[in-house]
Amino acid sequence: MSGRKLFLQYYQLARDENRTFLLENEAAQVCESYGLPLPPSGYAEDKEQAVSIAEELGYPVVLKVVSPQVIHKSDVEGVRVGIATGEELLEAWDAISASVTRHEPTAEIRGQFIAGMAGEGVETIVGLKRDETFGPVVMFGIGGIFVELYKDVSFRMCPLADEDVEEMVNDVKGHKLLKGFRGKPEADMEALKKVILAVCSMGTDNPEIGSIDLNPVRVNPEGALALDTRIILG
Repeated sequence: MSGRKLFLQYYQLARDENRTFLLENEAAQVCESYGLPLPPSGYAEDKEQAVSIAEELGYPVVLKVVSPQVIHKSDVEGVRVGIATGEELLEAWDAISASVTRHEPTAEIRGQFIAGMAGEGVETIVGLKRDETFGPVVMFGIGGIFVELYKDVSFRMCPLADEDVEEMVNDVKGHKLLKGFRGKPEADMEALKKVILAVCSMGTDNPEIGSIDLNPVRVNPEGALALDTRIILG
């Protein structure tokens, strides 16, 4: 199924449920359909299914709540990382469910999203917003969770050429971290470029998307991985 068709399928489902965003498992599938690199993952509706998926992926794993009432999972303690065994996964499942219910008593917990842990690398952010005048505008920055603190970001209007991507990456002060800063190996810049171009394509193909947030995108010499995906509908 093409990326556009898959997005429209989940878009209609979200609209039928009065949601303004795609669930994590939906967003991940749409991103993958556009060639975005994500850690291996699966969606479980119960604990037994979660353990089976985790064993197939290989520990350690990350666990994230899937709920139509929860956009920002960390705000409700809906994420656990570094889960190393099936026993830890069962404990994390219950802890996440309890935390989400405590913060959002009316939230419907449909299941949880399981993903493999990523290796070390430079944390970046790649996003997109739809401007009323200019259309889709892609954003790149260094910092991951610290992007709001550093405010080290650059923007370009879609569509993008390869040279546009290179310019926007070099516009960011922290781009030196990707080029082998202080003896560290140089990150895979081609993989990062493909992520930025894919996000631009998603926004261009799907005018129903209001914004895309991939944070962090971890980049190292082996490639790039989008560790968290968020797609907000327009």
